[in-house]
Parts: sequence; C-alpha cells; structure tokens
Amino acid sequence: MKLRILFAILVVLCAVGAFGERPGNFRVIGPGGGGAMFNPTISPHDSNTVLVSCDMTGSYITHDGGRTWRMFNLRGVVNFFVFDPLDPKTMYAHATGLWRSTDGGEHWNLVYPSPSAVKGIKMNSDHSDEQILADPDPLSTIAALAVDSSNSQVLYAAAGTKNSPTLFTSRDYGKSWQKHASLPDLPRRIWVDPHSPADARTLFLASYHTVAVTGAEGVRSLPLPAAASDISLGFGSGAQPTIYVTSEQGIFVSKDGGANWSKSDLPGEGAKVRAIATSLRHPETAYVSYDHLTLDGKSWMGVAKCTNSGADWQLVWKESDVAAKNVNDNWITERFGPGWGENPLNLTVAQQDANLAYGTDLGRTMRTADGGATWAAVYSRRVNDAGWTSLGLDVTTSYGIHFDPFDPKRQFITYTDIGLFRSEDGGVSWTSSTAGVPREWMNTTYWIVFDPKVRGRMWSVNSYTHDLPRPKMWRHNSVLTYKGGVCTSDDGGKNWTKSNTGMDETASTHILLDPTSRVNARVLYVAGFGRGVYKSSDGGRTWALKNNGFTQEEPFAWRLARSSIGTLYVVIARRSEDGSIGNAGDGALYRSTDGAEHWLPVSLPEGTNGPNGLAIDPESPDRLYLAAWARATGEHGDGGGVFLSENGGKDWKQVLDKDRHIYDVGIDPQDPNVLYAAGFESSAWRSADRGLHWTRIPGFNFKWGHRVIPDPLHHDEVYITTFGGSVWHGAINEQQRGADIATPVLDPGQ
Repeated sequence: MKLRILFAILVVLCAVGAFGERPGNFRVIGPGGGGAMFNPTISPHDSNTVLVSCDMTGSYITHDGGRTWRMFNLRGVVNFFVFDPLDPKTMYAHATGLWRSTDGGEHWNLVYPSPSAVKGIKMNSDHSDEQILADPDPLSTIAALAVDSSNSQVLYAAAGTKNSPTLFTSRDYGKSWQKHASLPDLPRRIWVDPHSPADARTLFLASYHTVAVTGAEGVRSLPLPAAASDISLGFGSGAQPTIYVTSEQGIFVSKDGGANWSKSDLPGEGAKVRAIATSLRHPETAYVSYDHLTLDGKSWMGVAKCTNSGADWQLVWKESDVAAKNVNDNWITERFGPGWGENPLNLTVAQQDANLAYGTDLGRTMRTADGGATWAAVYSRRVNDAGWTSLGLDVTTSYGIHFDPFDPKRQFITYTDIGLFRSEDGGVSWTSSTAGVPREWMNTTYWIVFDPKVRGRMWSVNSYTHDLPRPKMWRHNSVLTYKGGVCTSDDGGKNWTKSNTGMDETASTHILLDPTSRVNARVLYVAGFGRGVYKSSDGGRTWALKNNGFTQEEPFAWRLARSSIGTLYVVIARRSEDGSIGNAGDGALYRSTDGAEHWLPVSLPEGTNGPNGLAIDPESPDRLYLAAWARATGEHGDGGGVFLSENGGKDWKQVLDKDRHIYDVGIDPQDPNVLYAAGFESSAWRSADRGLHWTRIPGFNFKWGHRVIPDPLHHDEVYITTFGGSVWHGAINEQQRGADIATPVLDPGQ
C-alpha cells in the first residue's frame, strides 16, 4: 500500500510539472475528460505528439503519447489541425483565424488574417465569440488547409463561402495568397498527392458531396456515392489514392481516387457508422466508428477495423451494456456505463504506424497502439482506490469549488454533465459524489452549501438542464419543463436524499443559507430558474415560493446574495439576446429586508440589463458590486462589466469595462479590499482597492471563465472555474510572460 501511495504522489507531481509552464504555475484540476473532444491529429514526425480540440474553446497537446496533456487556448473553437510534413516543430490550427506554432505547440502566432491587417475584434455575442476584423481579408473563412509535402513555404487553403468556394495558394508561409481555382463545394479536407510533380501538384479536396481533384488540367469534380458524414484518404503504392466514406447508407470505398466506389459492410445488421480514418501511408488499413449493430441478439457499439481496403471488417471495439474486456476506460465507464461517451465522434490513424489510432467521443480520448487489440483511456488516471486525477484533457463546465468547513481535505467541484465531484485528499484525486441524487437531476450540480455548525450536513441544487443562464438552453424550451431540485446530505456529500417538498420541479441554480438561523431549523433560499425564489424554514424539508414583488413572468432567478445585516438580493437573468433593452426581456435585481416575504426592485446601471452576479462588502452592506453581461450591440458589447454602488444600488459607476462579459464578481473572505472577477473574454481580474482599479491575473487565458474563488489555505493562490475547461488553480503574484497567443494585437485583456 505504501508503494502504491508513493507512486500516486509521484504521478501527481509529474502532472503538476507538466502543467507548470504558465505564470503562477496555473494547472487544471479535476477528474479529467467529461466533454466532447474532436479532431485528434498525430504528428507525422513523432507519434507521441498529438493534438485534440473540443467544442468549449480548449485545445490540447501531448508529447508523451497521452500520459500528460497541456491545454492551450486560441480564443475560439479549433476545427482542424495540420502538421508541417517537413518541420516537426511547426503546426497549424484554425479557430478565430489561422494560427501557426513553430515551437512544438507552446506559442501560437496569427497567420491569417495578417496581424498588420487586423483592425479590431468583434465579440458582442452572448458567448463573446470572437470575429477578427481585418482589411484586407480576401480569404474570409478558411475551411481546410494543407502544407506541401516537399516545401513548407507552400500552403494550400480552401476558403470563402458556400456560394463562392475557392482554392488559394501561398508560397511564403501564408504572408500572401493567390487565387488558384474555383471549387464546386467548400471542402472539409485537403490532401497533397506526394507522387505528383512538385511544380504541378495534384490536390484532393473532399466536401460532403464531392471529391475535387486539382492539377495541371484544372479541376475535376467527382461525386460521392452518398452524402458523407466523414471521409478519409491515403496514398499507397498505386497511382491513385484509396478513399473511405461514411454516410447514412453505410461505408463506401474507392481504390482509384474517387472514380469508382464500392459499398463495404460491417458484420451483423443495422450498423450506423460515424467516424472513419485511414493511415495516410498505409491506406489498406482503416478504422470506423459504429453503433446500433445487431449481432448475436445484442446491439453493439465501438470501432471496426479493416486491413484489406474494406474487403472485410473486424469488430476490434465491441461494447453493449457491459464494458469490453479490451477497452480500459477510467472513471466515465465506471460511473456512467460504456454507452455514456458513445462510439467515437472522430478517429485518426498515424501516418507512420497503422496500428496507432486515437478515438474521441462525448467524454473521452481513447488510444490503441496495437491495431485495436486493446484500447486505453488517456484523459485521466487513478490515484488511489477511489479517486481519479486529470491528465490535462478537461472539457467540463464548473461553477464552484467548495471546501468543507470541518475538513480542509474534503473539497467539491460543482459540474455540468458529470454532476458533483468530491475529493477527500485536498484535491489530489476526485470521485463522483451524486449517490442518491435522482437520476433525472444528476446532469448538473449548480451549487452546494454547508451547515457551518453541523459536521457533514450540506445541501445541493441540481438539474437536468445545464449551461444556464445561456440562451441556447431556454431559447426553444419552456423553463417550466426543467427538472431539478434540492438534495441534502448528512455524511459530507457521500450520500444524498431528495428534499424538495413544496418545490416545483425546477432548474435550481443557487442555494443560500442564513447563518443566523437556528441549527435545528435552518433557513435556506433557492433560486429556481423560471420559477423564482423558494424559502425553507425547516432545514430544507419543505419549501414555499416567495415571489411577492417580482414583475417578471417565469422569472429567471439565477443567483442570491445576503448582506451582513440580513438584506437579501436575487439576480434575475436576462431573457433576451437581441441587444434590446427596456422591455420584458430585461434582467433585474431585487432586494428583500424581510426574509424574502416582499421584494423591491433595485435599479440597474444605465444601459445594463444583463445582471449575472452580485457581491456585497461584508463591512459596508450598502457597497454592492454587480457583474453584468453585455448586450449584443456595438463591437465589444454594451452594458457589461463590473459596476460599483456605494448606496445600496441607487447609483452605479462602472469600474471594469475592458471585459464586458463578466460572469461573476467576488470578494476575498480574508480581505474585503480584494475583489475578483471573471468572464468570457479570456481573462480573470483582480482588484486590491475595493474595485476601483483592476489588473489581469497572469497565467489564466481560457476563453470562457466563470468565477474566481480564493484558495482558503494559500492566500496568494486562486481557483478559477470555467465554461468547458474544468477548474484552474494557480498563484496571482507572478508577472505576465509569454501566453499561448504570441501575436500582440490579440493578447487577452488588452
């Protein structure tokens, strides 16, 4: 046992070292995985170097075959990676623009649009999505990229719109571009035929419907046999490449570069195929992701493999309701079962080794190095008999990190999609902590609260609906259909009991305890998104709706706050996204001085209708700090940032406007002069003078931040929760140095 513990400690220390490259040694903590991953791409020079992206703005790189990963952020969702075929240190990624790294993925510079052409960044949408404003901008959006196989200066880019897709060529590393040819469709992938002459390259460009072949004779358009869901191509010894396509009709294979196609079926019946990938240099081998395959009286999902260009397939990953013996997953299968992550969304095969492949799904990255005989998870590692720690692949939304007042080693992270997680060893390892939570509530734990006088007693608010208050969640779904409510625990979060008598099913997003209430009759308040504010005067056993004074129908009650003299506040989230103001879609702030029996409106700052969080000075109860979300107007968004009121909300002044999509603002419990804020613009902020001046915290550059939470054990360290990047932990007192983005015009927080 001692050797096992020592090994676990060494593993964690190695992981810490791997992630200690940022200012403040910021690193990501949690169990790892938990969200959708895409675009696995293996270096043609070193098969241990792999890139992965996700849909939550994070990208990830490993140089040790998935044992550790480093998250980096290019201010947007990466939709493809490309390695330079000649220079092992050079790689490309496309997110908000086209980026290039020449130092193995440590730093990234903007290639297109040209930095000299950048006029600004537009980010006024609800997610603060970034659009680089450039003039000139002849390519517009780049859809696919390839680097010439014998000349790194030569780049091929498919760009433009669906109505005017065009192939462009650059011969100076992307500094300038020339139109090469018009295309029949906007392609998703480009391959350079290595057998073609260097001065007259043949390119294969694949879209959903066609394969376009460009060469000296112009552009030939070859129709696909069916609309493609995925496509992969490899060059063997033959004159033409082998192409694999997945579609709703199944798998199709062409051995002559798309001129002719044959259908290729998996064993069994009814299989639905998704991702497909072949080795660029060994196209006879391919892997395909499948589900709903009926065989031997069961329905299966997993990965099939061929080694003869699709003549027949073997089911090398085959799971139903029981985990396959050759698939070695970590906590996700253990907690949720083998079907939770689904069959791979994307697959990739190493150019130099057809036995090496990666698959990414809704929660994991999986790897095989023996041609599919075994598969292993590379997102997490077991630390002890009960806990898991991240390897750096984290795609989870977190709302808070919470510390048991009776046990400093017991910590909790409130997550979306994977629910509540608990650590019993000070954050070294994590385990799921939702035992007893109703299954239909288990998706998201938005918040928890501890009884400050009773060891082990705590309450959680949970919901099936995640990602609130983002409009994508309520845009098309009635809030009155949301499932969720309150659970209570008396054993430190190990087991939970449903406790919402009198409360309608609701997406409960926040819970607040009145510390002055009697221990045997605790007063609790809950924000029910779309319902309002619920109150309990008996420790959460029964609840009553307290909306007297609200003018909103189906109020988006989001966050609660209580001053040192007992005044309650509730933040009502905005229910519009069109930039308008002064109508029924406005958010609101309300105050109650009689325990939520009556509510009075508190004015919002002029031009602001998206309150998102509130902090109250513990020594001056009329000193309020408001976090606000910008309206979708102007280039940067209007009405967002941090605002200060010194008279209980009668008047406001803006104290932070560099970042206008502020998710929350908080006060350091050890020093009320110190405030923190975070939002969706790649920055976390700190003020040391009660909010009057703010500086960006070095080391944190994840695009979508949630809130900053001071470390209770180390006063110069903080935790930062994120929308899609788990929880970051690091020090605040280091100087800014090189960030992921090395292009000064796009530095975060400017």
